[in-house]
Amino acid sequence: MNIRVDEAMPAGATSSGVVVSPSPDSAPQPRSVTTSPAESTATQRLPKRRPNRRMRREALLFLAFVAPNAILIALFVYRPFFLNIYYSALDWTLGSTNATWVGFQNYVEFFTRDAGTVLTTTLIFTVATVGLSLFIGLGLAVVLNRQLVGRNIARAVVFAPYVLSGVGIGMVWMFIFDPVTGVLSAILRGMHLPVPQWFNNPHLALVMVIIVYVWKNLGYCAVIYLAALQGVPRDLLEAAALDGASRRRTFHSVVWPLLSPATFFLTLTTMLSSLQAFDIIKIMTPLGQGTSTLMYSSYIQAFGTYNRAGYSAAQSTVLVVILLILTVIQMRFLERRVHYS
Repeated sequence: MNIRVDEAMPAGATSSGVVVSPSPDSAPQPRSVTTSPAESTATQRLPKRRPNRRMRREALLFLAFVAPNAILIALFVYRPFFLNIYYSALDWTLGSTNATWVGFQNYVEFFTRDAGTVLTTTLIFTVATVGLSLFIGLGLAVVLNRQLVGRNIARAVVFAPYVLSGVGIGMVWMFIFDPVTGVLSAILRGMHLPVPQWFNNPHLALVMVIIVYVWKNLGYCAVIYLAALQGVPRDLLEAAALDGASRRRTFHSVVWPLLSPATFFLTLTTMLSSLQAFDIIKIMTPLGQGTSTLMYSSYIQAFGTYNRAGYSAAQSTVLVVILLILTVIQMRFLERRVHYS
């Protein structure tokens, strides 16, 4: 029986039975594919996705919801703002059809004549109302966060002045501070103490307005702080108690850092609100003696005895610039100290 050697031996073996590995030259080599720069660039480019019907429909729906708000904001916010800047460069009496272009003369007059008194009053009023509202509001929130009898009623009573009309609050407090028939005057007389002339003394008038404004906004700060206190994790308080920390130490080291978001929010909102305070000042001190903040001074210049609309517009523009600067400073620097977790 004849067997062929080349059929019985495995591939790569010789007739003597030794397997020989193929040489690198004889082994098959992979084919190299060469592409031109234009082809490689074309392969890297992704095909542009054309907007389909669904995307166009969603874009139209977005515009349908946004357009009314954008139009209203443009008409009633940005248009008056730019018109106010234009009016600030005019010497214009309110109601007159004639106006004279004066450029920056209104700003120069304000910063050389009235800026010292008006800005100082604005600063005192803003710092006092913001600081007292936050400090007393935090104290009330800590008290109302405890288990007390009638706690819900107390919370409603504290928050009630914030939702009341500023005009009504101003009229009620006018009778309270009245040096002749006021409730406060009767209490002081009963204690054999002198009755201050709140409305005639400019310094006392500013103190009076600050007291009323703080009383009105106290409930707002207390409610925000109360919500933040209820969000403090209980396990952190229990851990601090197990470590032997006192209540003061626990509040300073654990609770207060967690209240920083609420503090930042209240500082920003109450500051903007105080800088734009008007109704209580207008009702309690119509002439603005000692209480002419930048907002109220602008009103007196335009609608009071002066009728200087251009000068009033210049003061309003300064107020807007101050609001923008304070907002940017708080968002840029104070927010870094806020702990959101």
